[in-house]
Amino acid sequence: MKIQRTLIIAVGMILVFSTTLIAQITALKTKGVLDPAEGKLYKDYWVLVKGDEIIDINKDPDIPQNTKVIDLSDHIVMPGLMDTHTHLAWHINDRKNDGYVLSIVREPTAYRAIQGVQNARDMLLSGFTTVRDVGNAANYADTALRMAIEDSLVIGPTIYNAGRIISPFGGQRFVIPERQGFTQPEYYFADTRAEIKKAIRKNIHFGAKLIKLVVDDQKYIYSAEDIKFAVEEAARAGLKVAAHCATNRGVRNAIKAGVASIEHGFGITRETMKLLAQKQIPFVSTTFSLPVLKAMASDLSNTPEEDYRSGIETLKMAYEEGVFVAFGSDVITMVPGMNRGEAALSYIEPFQKAGATPKQILQAFTINNSKTIGLQGVRGLLKKGWKADIIAVPDNPLDDIENIKKVQWVMKNGKIVKDQIK
Repeated sequence: MKIQRTLIIAVGMILVFSTTLIAQITALKTKGVLDPAEGKLYKDYWVLVKGDEIIDINKDPDIPQNTKVIDLSDHIVMPGLMDTHTHLAWHINDRKNDGYVLSIVREPTAYRAIQGVQNARDMLLSGFTTVRDVGNAANYADTALRMAIEDSLVIGPTIYNAGRIISPFGGQRFVIPERQGFTQPEYYFADTRAEIKKAIRKNIHFGAKLIKLVVDDQKYIYSAEDIKFAVEEAARAGLKVAAHCATNRGVRNAIKAGVASIEHGFGITRETMKLLAQKQIPFVSTTFSLPVLKAMASDLSNTPEEDYRSGIETLKMAYEEGVFVAFGSDVITMVPGMNRGEAALSYIEPFQKAGATPKQILQAFTINNSKTIGLQGVRGLLKKGWKADIIAVPDNPLDDIENIKKVQWVMKNGKIVKDQIK
């Protein structure tokens, strides 16, 4: 009798466990599923999600009992957006005349982390489910932010962070003899191979998921051999190197060294752009929108309008030469009337002015960024076995790219984090 009762209890527990597993499946009924890689819309398809993964995409799927059905039949679903050059733990307010330098001096790491919490939330709710945070985060506020999101303490995108930026002496600004380290702890100044190795290992130890090199913001720059040394050292721990390049010579050195991506590419010539296209190294375009440039005007050497036109010409040249283009916002400034996510989405306009098609823009904001980060087969498209990072917009962005500014529903890793659909 006792054995029989135990058996009944065990069977009951198995049934409850099985029911729980079935109940974890969520079925999204959609007006269409968008594939940015192919530039196609699959009308009236369903997306089935279990846990944090997509388990099926089909027009007539086999939907198990107890599946939770979500009606998105008036919306197009697509993969979550990505930004491969952002600075979440940095939010300069130039209207207070703080600027780039004073924000480093006046704002402690804890405050920068809190800025990151707000910016991460705004990015996620705007549809950005993955970002690459490339430094300028005080003393590893980016690592703290990533950990807080992973532990579900706050909401935000999946983050791949760079920790402290590695650069030749001086970093991205000029220092004076009395205060040679005033830009610390934003940077590791590393001029020898030993210093470069140490800086990379410290970053890895303190939670970096990629390495960011500033190649050429000083008169002395990293050689191709220096950069290659960094690439090889980072690769031993499975990390990629993103190269900030502000001159044509810097870009060529970084290409020769085999970096994972070229950031900005200011000053790049058409000849070098052809080489970049040949190598198919991702070109992370930070072609600023005009509202963002106007907000950061105190940090520009030219007028916002001049920098805007110059950026568009560079991006246009990249597309003309067949370069692999990825999107990065590089927003660091408070933009009047916009949160961080809205500011990032304002970059659609310069892409359009550079001649990019809606398909090319979508690729730059999704699958191209996925490849740049190294997430092929994991994030960047809606496919069986890939992570369930899904957003819903009212209409097809292939017809009108402005639709990606109208994200009304967001799922990250299989969890709904935004639902404004009535």
